[in-house]
This record gives sequence, structure tokens and C-alpha cells, in this order.
Amino acid sequence: MLERLFAELGPWNWIVLGLLLMILEVTAPGIFFLWFGIAALIVGGFVILLGEAFPFGWQVQVILFLVLSLITVFIGRKLVGATDAESDEPLLNRRGEQLIGQIVTLEEATVNGRGRARVGDSLWRVTGPDLAAGTPVKIVGIDQGTLRVEAL
Repeated sequence: MLERLFAELGPWNWIVLGLLLMILEVTAPGIFFLWFGIAALIVGGFVILLGEAFPFGWQVQVILFLVLSLITVFIGRKLVGATDAESDEPLLNRRGEQLIGQIVTLEEATVNGRGRARVGDSLWRVTGPDLAAGTPVKIVGIDQGTLRVEAL
């Protein structure tokens, strides 16, 4: 039955597949199915344009779809990657990196290089020299969610 389905592949099957893949891209976005949908539409267009002059069977149509899928994915990645613009706020979603340079107060003493500091209304783990609680420190970096501090 599956072989019969493949043997009867026509242009409208490719067009429907292409449209379904594009609808799938809209419902589950990720700029992934879009390129496969475009490839399927191109294959459908070739088969429609060539009509009976398309001398090859379903095997060539599937191979053409696979090759066009690779080409459209490659071109699409280049196009989408080329639109990456510099942000005017590069640290927008990098909370820890936004804190670098700020002066905060140790909430808990740093013992063996580890402690806690209050930043706004939250406590952050800190690493740095052993200091007493209440000591003001400067945030000089962040490492896996732990602030690196140094004494003022």
C-alpha cells in the first residue's frame, strides 16, 4: 500500500505536504519545517510545470525533495544567521553579568572563599577572600551563577 502511494506521487501531494509543513512551522515555530515545506513546494512546482514531460518516477521526486531540503536549509541558515544584529542591550537576559561592577554587602561571612551577598531583594552565592558579614565588596565577575567578589 505504501509503495502504491509513492508510485502515485503527484504534484498536489507535494504541494499539500509543503503547506502542511509550513502550517506545522506556524504551530511549532523554530524555522525548521519552513525549509522542508519550501522544498516540497518546489518539487510540486517542478512536477506541475513539467507535467507529463517529467520522465522520472517517484524515486527521483523523493531524491529531488531531499536535495532541495538540504539546499533550502543551508540557504535559510545563511539568511537567518545574516540578520543577527547587535543589540542595544546585550546583557538584557544576563542578570549576573549586569551586576559586575556593583558594590554590595556580604550577608554571610565568606569562609573558605564562599559566602552570600544581598543584591536587591535576593541572596547570591559569592566567592572571594575570607571577609566578615556586613563587609562591602565589589562584584568582579560571575561563574556558573556564583558571583566573584573582591574587598574594597
